[in-house]
Amino acid sequence: MTQKLKLGIPKGSLEDATISLFRRAGWQINVNSRSYFPDINDDDIDCSICRAQEMSRYVESGNLDSGLTGKDWIAENNSDIQVVMDLVYSKVSARPARWVLAVPSDSDIKELEDLNGKTIATELTNYTRRYFSDRQIDVNVEFSWGATEAKVVSGLADAIVEVTETGSTIRAHGLKIIHELMETNPQLIANKDAWADPAKREKIEQIGRMLNGALLGEKLVGLKMNVPESCVEAVVNVLPSMKAPTVAQLYKTNWFSVETVVSNETVRDLMPQLIKEGAEDLIEYPLNKVV
Repeated sequence: MTQKLKLGIPKGSLEDATISLFRRAGWQINVNSRSYFPDINDDDIDCSICRAQEMSRYVESGNLDSGLTGKDWIAENNSDIQVVMDLVYSKVSARPARWVLAVPSDSDIKELEDLNGKTIATELTNYTRRYFSDRQIDVNVEFSWGATEAKVVSGLADAIVEVTETGSTIRAHGLKIIHELMETNPQLIANKDAWADPAKREKIEQIGRMLNGALLGEKLVGLKMNVPESCVEAVVNVLPSMKAPTVAQLYKTNWFSVETVVSNETVRDLMPQLIKEGAEDLIEYPLNKVV
């Protein structure tokens, strides 16, 4: 590359998960608390730390070539950027984050139209304004710096638009969710000019491919076992696989080694079934990346 790729790492709640994901993908990012420019073990990349809320604006302007941020903040900034891929940081069983509309549990507000003329507090102001404007509902949207649930409890707003995974914090404040505006997840994004540059695009695609491989690797495990010849067909019929299980004969025996990759959620039920079909010496092992 003639120019280094300027890569944005999100500061805040996504920072640790992002750095951990890059480490599993093969990049070591070292953050100094006194600097916004972390070191990375790749001579073709320069890293910068910035807030996820601002990432898409910096990528759109060209201050950054690429970065990671939430789908919600791309929508909030209405940014004209290239979305390279979705990245799901959490485990398979985790719930996605959602931006929801919540009101007091005893509120007369039951649906969106009941908010006509009312005040909504949220950090996601631009998207919320557009959302209600598109539905021709006149609302007053006020920016909230934090503790958004308290705005309703204290009477400063009639409703809130807030991000949640389970809704437990919202319910704990005596509120109820009456509508979901958006489901969000982290995304790898790129500046359109950088995306049009063959060298930078190749680097961004490499990052995306390896990050995706690391994410897939944490959802899958390798499974290996020994199986007598008489049971191979029955065992293979039970096994899920990405294409087909690998079957190899053990040296000078009528036994076979059978190996496959499966979802880590299926192993606890799959192993007893395999043993019942004649498999022995079962080994489960983690996968770092699947590309």
